[in-house]
Amino acid sequence: MHVEAPELPKLVLRGTPKEEQIKSQLGIYEEMFEYTTKMDWPTVLKLAEEFRASLERKTPSLYLEMQGIAEGAGVGILDIVALNCRSEISFGSFSDGCTSLSWKKNENARVLAQNWDWTTSVQKNLALMDIEISGKPRICMVTEVSCCGDWKHDIFVCLTSNRQTIASLGGVASSQHILIADSTTSLGLELSPLGDVHLKEDEDGFIMHTNHFIENKNVKEPSWIKGSPARLERAQQLAHELVNNGIKGDLITPSLLREQVFSDTCNAPQSICAQEDPSTHHTRRTSTLFNIVMNLDKQDLGAEVVVGQPGSGKESPVIKMPWM
Repeated sequence: MHVEAPELPKLVLRGTPKEEQIKSQLGIYEEMFEYTTKMDWPTVLKLAEEFRASLERKTPSLYLEMQGIAEGAGVGILDIVALNCRSEISFGSFSDGCTSLSWKKNENARVLAQNWDWTTSVQKNLALMDIEISGKPRICMVTEVSCCGDWKHDIFVCLTSNRQTIASLGGVASSQHILIADSTTSLGLELSPLGDVHLKEDEDGFIMHTNHFIENKNVKEPSWIKGSPARLERAQQLAHELVNNGIKGDLITPSLLREQVFSDTCNAPQSICAQEDPSTHHTRRTSTLFNIVMNLDKQDLGAEVVVGQPGSGKESPVIKMPWM
């Protein structure tokens, strides 16, 4: 069932993190934890305390931001920590989707793009954010309104600083993939507590990823989301067909990627443009909630966001980022 994409609020946040007052999604995630992991919220909060202590010690600026979110929402700090560390606390029990790619346009320009798939009930709580904090880079992003502004989702623009930050913090606490890029380089970081592998651009300038490790063999990975290999193969097929049809350079546009790759529903419901599966519990019904395409070109830097499923006819109009 297609639902009209909501108009997302645009939040321009400046000053200290304590000035941020944004809505919490505690009800949604409390139910998700209860159904998926059989943990009640007090148990979740008990586990969140371990992450809270680490955040306060290793990333005090993030912790301060979470305190501001908690105060603004009128909830406890552990509630916000739990939402930001949900995947680690759930021990991988949450099942999402997501298809991401980077594509080399030329030596000094890349395109970085993703369909972000998650529980459909979360869509009403997404927001477009423009964050300015003294002494830090400006952040423009799409996020869940209860989440911290310095990290979110698995594609990032600033390549060097993200690699250095991850290393300086001692690595990651759970297995994950982060696709990072700037105008001159892209890397796919397949990260795990047992060792990391970095994916480089293929001969056509692509890095593509879904929800399973491609080259990192340090972790014995169960087939926890059956559609992931099929989505990866389909994305590779569609992207390389574009190359074979002469698409390169400035012909690589956000509209082309939305129409030719990210709207694809082959192998639905677990398709590149993910569809809800009505046979599953509503807390596990994943669908594509938005698509983002970033043009990493110093001469034409920006991004386009479409809220909802691209190509469905019910997605939002294109939103340009930054919008200020």
